Amino acid sequence: RSQAKVVTMLAVVWLAVSLTACDRGKEAEKKQAAPAPPPPDVVVAEVIQKTVPLYSEFVAQTDAKETVEIRARVSAFLEAQHFAEGTVVKKDQLLFTLDKREYEAQLLQAKAQLAKAQADLAFAKDNALVESANSNLEVALARLGKAETDERRLKPLAERRAVPQQDYDDAVANLDAARAEVSSKKSSVNTAQVNQTSGIAQAEAAVASAKAAIVQAELNVSYCTIRSPIEGLIGKRLVSPGNLVGKGEATLLDTVSSIDPIRVQATISEAEYLRFMGQRKAGKGGNAALELILADGSVFPHKGRVVIADRAVDVKTGTLSLLAEFSNPEGLLRPGQFGRVRAAAEVAENVILVPQRAVQETQGNKSVLVVGADNVVTLRTISPGQNVGDLLIVRDGVKPGERVIVDGVQKARPGS
Repeated sequence: RSQAKVVTMLAVVWLAVSLTACDRGKEAEKKQAAPAPPPPDVVVAEVIQKTVPLYSEFVAQTDAKETVEIRARVSAFLEAQHFAEGTVVKKDQLLFTLDKREYEAQLLQAKAQLAKAQADLAFAKDNALVESANSNLEVALARLGKAETDERRLKPLAERRAVPQQDYDDAVANLDAARAEVSSKKSSVNTAQVNQTSGIAQAEAAVASAKAAIVQAELNVSYCTIRSPIEGLIGKRLVSPGNLVGKGEATLLDTVSSIDPIRVQATISEAEYLRFMGQRKAGKGGNAALELILADGSVFPHKGRVVIADRAVDVKTGTLSLLAEFSNPEGLLRPGQFGRVRAAAEVAENVILVPQRAVQETQGNKSVLVVGADNVVTLRTISPGQNVGDLLIVRDGVKPGERVIVDGVQKARPGS
C-alpha cells in the first residue's frame, strides 16, 4: 500500500509538471507569432534656405484723420434730427434743424433798419441847406457891395458938406451892418457844409451798421440749419429734439469722424528708427508697405504708409511718433482701436528656416526632431533667430534639405 501511494503521488506530480510545461510552450509560441508594432506616423517639413524680410512690430492705435464736433451756435429749440446714428454721413448732409423764427424776425428788422439808413443817407447828401446858405451869402455880398458904393460916393460929398453928415453916417453904418451880415452868412455856409458832411458820415455809418446786422441775422438763420462739414462716421446724438440748445455756450450735439482713410499712430524707439533709416538709405528695406495686426491677431487686409514723422524724439521716453494712413473702405477700423503695426525693417539673405511648430523648448534650450534618410529620428539642438511669419530663422543645428517633424512630435523618440 505504501508503495502504491508513492507511485500515485509521483504520477500526479509528473502530470502537473507536464501540463505547466505545455502551457509555457504555448505562450512562447504565441509571443513568437505576434507581429512587431508599426512605426509612428508623423508629418515632416523640409528645412529651407532663402532671403526673407525681417519685420519690426510696434504698438499702435487708430485715430480719425478728421474729427468734427457738431455744435449748436445759436440759442434755439432743437426741432428735428435728419440722420441715422452710427452711420456714414456725406459732406453737407443735413443733420439737425433749429427753430429759426426768432432769427428770421431779426433779419426782417435789420433789413428795415437798412432801408431807413439809406433814406437818411440820401437826405444827408441833399445840398438844399448848403445851397440856401450860399444864396443868403450872395444876397449879403450884394448888400455889402451897395453899402461900400454908397459910402465911397458920400464920403467926398460929406467932406465938402455937399450932403448932410447924417447921410454919410448912415452909409457908414449900413456898410458895417453889411459886412457883419456877410460874415454871418459865411459862417452859416460853413455850418451847413459841416452839418451835411457829418450827416452823410452818420448816415453811411448807419447803413454799414444795418448791413452788418443783416449779415449777422442771416448767419443766425443759417446756423439753424446744421450740416455735416465732412464725410465720415457720425456717433450717437447727445441731445434729443425739443430741447433748448446753445444757451450761453455752443451745445455739443454729435461728433463726426472721417474713417477712410484712417490714421494709425505708433511709437518707434530711437534705435529702431536709426536702423530703419539706415536700411532704407542702403536700399535694403524701409520702402515696403505697412501691415496692421488687429487685436484678435488677424491682419488688416489693406496696406498702409507713413505720412508724418514727428519733429523730434521724446526725451522722456526716447521714442518717435509716426502717423500712418490705411485705406478703410469697409469701415472695419474705428478710432481708438489698438493693434500692432508691422514693417519690414531689413532683409536677411540666405537664412535657414524651419517651421515654428517643429521647435521644442526644454529648460531654455530649443531643439527639433530631424528625420534622417533612413527614417530614424535624431534630436538636434538649434540656435534660433528671429521669427518670420510662421517660420523661425535657425543660425546653427540644421541644414537645408533636412526634414524636421512638425506634427506627431509626441509620438516620435530619438532613435526610433
